[in-house]
Amino acid sequence: MKILVINCGSSSLKYQLINMEDESVLCKGLVERIGIEGSKLTHKINGEKYVVEEEMKDHKKALKLVLDQILDKDHGAIKDLKEISAVGHRVVHGGESFNDSVVVDKKVMAAIKECISLAPLHNPANIMGIEAIEELMPGVKNVAVFDTAFHQTMPKENYLYAIPYEYYEKYSIRRYGFHGTSHNFVSKRAAEILGKTREDLRIVTCHLGNGSSMAAIDHGKVVDTSMGLTPLEGVCMGTRSGDMDPAIIPFLMEKENLTASDINNILNKKSGVLAISGVSSDFRDIEEQQDSNERCKIALTQFANRVRKYIGSYATLMNGVDVIVFTAGVGENSASMRSEILSKLEFLGIKVDEDKNNVRGEETIISTEDSKVVAMVIPTNEELMIARDTERLTK
Repeated sequence: MKILVINCGSSSLKYQLINMEDESVLCKGLVERIGIEGSKLTHKINGEKYVVEEEMKDHKKALKLVLDQILDKDHGAIKDLKEISAVGHRVVHGGESFNDSVVVDKKVMAAIKECISLAPLHNPANIMGIEAIEELMPGVKNVAVFDTAFHQTMPKENYLYAIPYEYYEKYSIRRYGFHGTSHNFVSKRAAEILGKTREDLRIVTCHLGNGSSMAAIDHGKVVDTSMGLTPLEGVCMGTRSGDMDPAIIPFLMEKENLTASDINNILNKKSGVLAISGVSSDFRDIEEQQDSNERCKIALTQFANRVRKYIGSYATLMNGVDVIVFTAGVGENSASMRSEILSKLEFLGIKVDEDKNNVRGEETIISTEDSKVVAMVIPTNEELMIARDTERLTK
């Protein structure tokens, strides 16, 4: 069974064709600048890279070119589109309608469209991807895999905001959480490595990158997560502010004569470690300058402190923690950040083996054998998780 995984952004899309017999990636690629001058498709297969520079006015044209590359007689992965059994799509926001992935039909599409107001930058692009595949590959089943679904086990006391209840009833304002596919994948894999199931464990997953989120998974169920109604809440990130006093918003709007759109842009695109460091939103750039630039050092320390605070709070929420998992760009690749985060959690019984921790992008246990809490690095694989869900629902 071969599954095509599609992840559509507003002006880009990523894809992978996965053979589910051995979960191998047959080919993958990235399309950039859809609807913008300078459109480009980069297709990768067998370690080789092929670039197509062609105007792509919309996602349908982009996906047509993707399918052409997958079928190409010289560097394609299959000979006929009939070899693709189903297509899995990343959909950012499923609201309260979905607590699992689902085969797409008219009712599902209508529900996804109803969530556009909750994810105006993402859901429209996800919808365009599904509609394009429906036109280009009629009859093939499409599966929607939601970023928010894994977090839908949160109890009401943890997802409601302490604002007038009518706003939840009228506008569905509540905590949803994101990166759910990643948290799902790495928590399940952590349990497998330890020879257990998630139902045996209390796990804190740390998806740390340019966008960062945390999740408390108590015996198989998410009970809390750091991102909220939108991906802006939680730990400070590359360009996002994370948690802050909400009174800052009207204060700045008044002092700087800012609109709601202005303040939204500042908090999402001009804040985070970029704002604190004054150097970059890329943690690698900041780490390179931390010894000579005090603001870079402050940015890294603040980030570590915020992550550590969430781990501590989740430990109290679950009455302890058995496993801490690091994943995503920073979590998988920055040994110094992992060490800094864990260095002040000895009271939980965490001991770090610095030799084991000296890894990048490798699946490994980084805590000592006598550590009461297991600390792990697990590279995330959201595309494989989407493919697995697609296979499960369509096989």
